[in-house]
Parts: sequence; structure tokens; C-alpha cells
Amino acid sequence: MNAGRLLVRATAAPALVLVAWLAVSLPLLMAGVFRPAPAVALFVPVAALVLWLGLRTRPGDHPGGRPGSLNAPGGLDAVQRWPVWSVFAVTAAFLVLQVVMCAEQVVVRRDPASYVQFATWLAKHGSLPIPLSEAAFGGPDAVLDFASPAFYQDGGAVVPQFMAGWPLVLAPAGWAGGAHGMVLMAPVLGACCVLSFAGLVARLVGPRWAPAGALLLALTLPMLYVSRNTFSELPAIVLLLGGLSLMYDVRREPRDGRVAGAKALLAGAALGLIVLVRIDGLRDVLPVVAFAGLLVARRHAAGYWTAGGLLLGAGAGVVEGFTMSRPYLSYLRTSLVPLLAISAAVLVATVLLVAALRWDPAGARLRRAGAAVARGRLPGAAAVLTVLVLAAFAARPLVQTVRRPPATGDDAMNVRFIETIQKIQALPVDGTRQYSELSLYWVLWYVGVPALLFAAFGAALLVRRLLRGQSPEWLLPYAMVVWTTAQVLVRPGITPDHPWASRRLIGLVIPGLLLFTVFASAWTVKRVRRLGYGPRVVRTGTVAGVVLMLVPILLTSGGYLVTRTEQGEVAAVDGMCRALPPRASVVMVEQSTADRFLQVVRGECGVPAARTAGSASPEDVRRVAAGARRAGRRPVIMAAKPEQVAPYGTPRQVLHLVTRQDGRTLTGPPGGTWGLTMDVWTAEPARP
Repeated sequence: MNAGRLLVRATAAPALVLVAWLAVSLPLLMAGVFRPAPAVALFVPVAALVLWLGLRTRPGDHPGGRPGSLNAPGGLDAVQRWPVWSVFAVTAAFLVLQVVMCAEQVVVRRDPASYVQFATWLAKHGSLPIPLSEAAFGGPDAVLDFASPAFYQDGGAVVPQFMAGWPLVLAPAGWAGGAHGMVLMAPVLGACCVLSFAGLVARLVGPRWAPAGALLLALTLPMLYVSRNTFSELPAIVLLLGGLSLMYDVRREPRDGRVAGAKALLAGAALGLIVLVRIDGLRDVLPVVAFAGLLVARRHAAGYWTAGGLLLGAGAGVVEGFTMSRPYLSYLRTSLVPLLAISAAVLVATVLLVAALRWDPAGARLRRAGAAVARGRLPGAAAVLTVLVLAAFAARPLVQTVRRPPATGDDAMNVRFIETIQKIQALPVDGTRQYSELSLYWVLWYVGVPALLFAAFGAALLVRRLLRGQSPEWLLPYAMVVWTTAQVLVRPGITPDHPWASRRLIGLVIPGLLLFTVFASAWTVKRVRRLGYGPRVVRTGTVAGVVLMLVPILLTSGGYLVTRTEQGEVAAVDGMCRALPPRASVVMVEQSTADRFLQVVRGECGVPAARTAGSASPEDVRRVAAGARRAGRRPVIMAAKPEQVAPYGTPRQVLHLVTRQDGRTLTGPPGGTWGLTMDVWTAEPARP
């Protein structure tokens, strides 16, 4: 296999593997039989078929391609080996570093551990929802509660908070390696993100720029952060970048060929399945709807296949959400309902546009209008507007301070959390501050001034080209990046402490802007070469330019590169589980312990667990313990301090962990760590 085909196939393969796995695992989960044997037995042939359909390449050249691109004369056969092996080297080095530095978030404090516990339940039980197991406590009791952060008590069961896509991907690692295997999936998916981004850069900018793109993304702090922790952004990025790469590859095939149709179907499915991983992915894929409509309007068969794949993927996410994650969607109602309305409006508008373009009189007028736009001043004006929009985001803190009064109990907790950080950092205390007006400066912290300026320049160049009818391969990537970036910068919609909030940027904002950065760099190098400078000068200038962009990135991420956090949690939890007696029924009488360990005990330890209501008295706890004994169980009272369990029996410490966690900042780039200590004590009530 030559270098070009190896690069194309290797960078699209991770997304195709995810598509195959989700296509197999979701139906099994919805049928309640998500087990290793049927999952693997179905996955192997499905993955083989998907990879065969998605990775086929047509031999020969593609006429009319830009020099240096994968569609240039010579095509894939003209790609040199050094960019390909450089991409693989960057990816491998990133993987090794992240495996060594990988965090072990399994105790529920924020989303990564919530996903691990969700996946742990799926790996061990293969079905949802999670039963309350009230019989293990002698039956229902008014003082018992079974909910905890990220795990809702809904009716007679516990329902995990999030969409099932990422836990379905984590579960096989749990089958193979337990909790250790699950946390190691973050570095693996992170490396796939870097590889997939390099593939998209190679397709849109040129193979020689792929190593620079991979290195830029790999060294940003948000990429390092999310790929050391089990964040759902990881599979979403792989599906997004892989889907865009497959859409590009469709262009290499005959318009009405079967290969093009298969790749378009898989590309649409990859992009649609982002919704199964993250429900807000519905917003990110709306430009794909319009793009598929344009292909249909141009009587391009790939448009139908793209729309079909997108419908299947996004439909699977919506069905899973409303059948298995309904409490989570209800919690998001205030933002989800408008998103669904916007999605419906985009769909209707696309159908009307397709009808207008397919109707000869209207289509002719629209095409003439488009030609007039390409010849007029609008392309240049759009380029200028792009720069002005960036300037407006830069000036936003001067004219706006974003606040949000708490509307729910979770919002009130966030207010208190923000106030705590403000006190630590000696900032004015106002827990309603969202700091959203600083969103562009968040990006600036992580990519630096040179890369951001080049990104703005690249975006301006591209919008001018697109409005002139040039570079059509950029239409969908450009639309998705600009659409999502604008919305995220206006309203990040996340607790604004960093590096936590950086996860909102890594989904598409930072990869998209770096894509524009690399494009602008390549454009600049071509212009310098046309001025008559020799190859040595051009190469030296190119390397110097990449280094110039890497320096500010490393200034932010350098300390984080060699900092380990969240260590020892897996071993500590394993020890706690071993310390619980056989046939235990755990009752947690203290809030922080219940918040952190209720689902851990239920899932990791496989022990029925409940928490007491805030008004529960010691007599209530003893009554519940007596009920557990009547049910043939051994009641165990659990809390954070020995004096909290001492009234019920002899205190015994079953978990003691001293580690470090990522620091929290609100108005500057993150740096440093905070201490983290967790203790769990238990007591067994004596028999009456």
C-alpha cells in the first residue's frame, strides 16, 4: 500500500469503527441484551463490511485537483512517505504520553467518572434502567433516596444522566480491563482525534501540512485535558472529523457510483451518530442537512445517501434519548426545545430550497443570482465581515458582563462553586457570573495570538473563495466550523472554570480554527514561493512559522504536559469494594459521600446502595438497617467521617485517598493543581 492510500485509510478508520460498533451495540442495549458474546459476534462482520465500503479507493488520478492536494495529478500515488510517517509518529507519541499521564476519575464528582459508572453498569448488566433494589432494604421507605449526581431516580428505577453513545464505547474496555481499561480508552480515543484531524488537514490543505496540524492540536491544553479523562467530546470529535474526511473522499469517486454512495452513507451516519454521543451534537450537524439538500438539488446521488445516513445516525440518537435518557432531556428542556425547533426549521427550509432549485424557472433565477454574487463585491465584504466579527468578540468584555440567575438546584450548586473559586482567586464574589464574554480569550489562551490571527485570515480567505464558487470541498467543513464556533463563543453554556470549560472549545472550535490556521499558513507559503524565493528559504520560513504558533500553545500547556492528577482512584475503590461484607446493603448518611459513591458502590462493587433523606434521624437509619437484616442482608452505614457512623457501630475506614486534582481558574489560563482527599468510613449496626 502506498503512502497516500495508507494516510487516507488510517485517518478514516477510527470513525468507521465507531460507526460499526454503535450500529451493533445500540440495538442490543435497547433490547436489553448488550453482552460480550452477541456484541462481538455481530461487530466483527459489520466492522469488516463498513471498513471495506468506507476505505475503498479508486485507482488513478482525479482531474483538476490543486497541486499538493490528494486530488492533484498523481493523486494518492504522489504522496510522499515522510508526512505520513510523521503523522503516525506524532499520534504514537501523543498516545504514549497520555497513557502515562492518564487520570483515574471513577469517583463521581464530574462528568468523566459519571460516564465510567454508566459504562460500568452496562458492562456488567447489559441493560437499562438501573433497578432500585428496594427489597435489599426491607422494601420501600420514605427516608431512602436512590438518586445521585448524574443518576436520576425516575419512577421505580435509576436512569443515568447522559446519552448512551460514549458508555457503549467504554463498555468493551470494561469487559477487557475493568475500570483501568475504561480510563485508558480516553488516551486511545484522544490519539484517534489527533490522527483524524491530520487526515482532514491532509485532504483539505495537503499531506505535507498534516504533521503540523496533528502537532498543533495534540499540544493544545484542551486536547491534552479531555484525552486524559473520559469526556464524551472524544468520540464526538472522531465521528465529526472522520465524517468530514469521508465526505471529502466522496468527491474522488464517480458521482453516481456505488463507492460514492456507500461512502456518503457512512459519512452521514458518522456525523449523525454524534447525537447519540452528545445531544447538543444536533446543533453541530445542522449544516449537513443543508449540504445534503444542495447535493440533491444538483441531482448528485450522494446527497440522498448523505441525508439517509444522517437521518439514521441522528435518529438513533434521538430515539435513544427519548426512550432511555428521558430525565436528562427533561433537564435540558429549556435549551433542547429551541434546538429541536431550529432543527425542524432548517429541515423545512432545506426542503423548500431543494424544491426551488429543482424547479427550472426558480432554479435558473437562483443560479443567475449566485453567479452575480460571485462576480460582485459580496465575497470581499464577507471576508471583511469575518474579521470584524472576530474584533467584536474581542471587544465584548468592554460592553457586556454575562450573568445567569440560578433557576434549578443544580444552578444553585454552580453558583456556590463559582463563588468558592472567586474567593480563592481574590475576585469579586458574584456566583451568577458566567464569564461568557471572555469566550474568545479562552480560545486565545489555548491556541495563542499567531494561530488565532492566522485562523481569522484563513476564514476570511475561504469565505471569499466559497462565495466566488471556488474550493467547493471546503463548503461543509467551513459551514460547520463557523456555525458551531459562533454559537459556542456567544453562549458556551458551561460552568466557566478552566480547564473544565475548555472541553466546550475542543469539540469543534479549536480543531476548526486550527484547520483555518493551517490553511492560511499553506496559502502564505505558496505566495512566498511565487515571489521567487528558493526552496530552502521557503522550508525555513515554514518551520519557523509552525514553531511561532507552537510557542504560545506550549506556554499554556507545558506545565500540564508533565502533571498527573486524579491518581489512585481505581485501586482505592477496589479496596473499598473488597472491604464490604458479603450480602451487604449500604446506607449512606452523609451528602458528599452519597453524591460521590452511591453509584460507585451500586455499580463497581455490585452492592445495593441508598442514601437517607436530609431529615432522616438515627432511629430512621436503624429502622432501615433492621429491614435489611429481615431481608437476609448485612446493613452497612457509610459516611465521610468516623463520628458520622459511630452511632450505629464500630467505625472502620474502607477508603483513604490523597491525590491531586486540576486547579480552577476563571479569568486566566489554567495552571497548577489542588489537593484532593477522600475518606470513607463504615459501620455495621449490631443485631438488636
